[in-house]
Amino acid sequence: MTEAEELRFEATRSSGEVSALLLRPPDARCLLVFGHGAGAGMRHTFMEKISERLAARRIATFRYQFPYMEQGRKRPDYRNILLETVRSAVAAASDAAPGLPLLAGGKSMGGRMTSGAAAAEALPGVRGLVFFGFPLHPAGKPGTERGDHLDGVDVPMLFLQGTRDKLADLDLLRPVCDRLGDRATLHIVEGGDHSFCVLKRSGRTFSEVLDELADAVEEWSRTVL
Repeated sequence: MTEAEELRFEATRSSGEVSALLLRPPDARCLLVFGHGAGAGMRHTFMEKISERLAARRIATFRYQFPYMEQGRKRPDYRNILLETVRSAVAAASDAAPGLPLLAGGKSMGGRMTSGAAAAEALPGVRGLVFFGFPLHPAGKPGTERGDHLDGVDVPMLFLQGTRDKLADLDLLRPVCDRLGDRATLHIVEGGDHSFCVLKRSGRTFSEVLDELADAVEEWSRTVL
């Protein structure tokens, strides 16, 4: 297995530098700029395991920290800092792996901030967005306002969503994806929660779910690239 290369880049002028991990298999055919969720950083087990599986499918990953996580704070940065960090990460990833086609996205908040940045202004070189559990609404507060900005994203989007995800009622997410038309692909993980964990009675393991997610990204990426 290829070892991840540790890198640093400036997130914003006010926030300074943050850490990143580039996992690039020798035969990589594209690179996913991969932001973490609100409560766990780029070294979280999910981030590591899915990156390993993507690498096995020739998809490199550039995982990075948002400033608050880098600085050991629990509360996420203001939205403008998060969005600027996404843009900086895309630029840093492009510099670190020149020539590789780019995808961008993330786990939960990392994905939503990526789409927010892309809706405000196209992310240079990014050909599609990948959401590992798009957080459409807070738990117990169903709504679709968090998805309104997706209309401003002009590249293909892949939504990977569990049927037990309390942050994305599928009865609300499906119409959002329908509204986006051909730009949106919805892949549903049966029995998965927001972390893609499944119940024991499902007969499936977390490892099998990770393989399903990686396979879905690989298949979708080939249509996009």
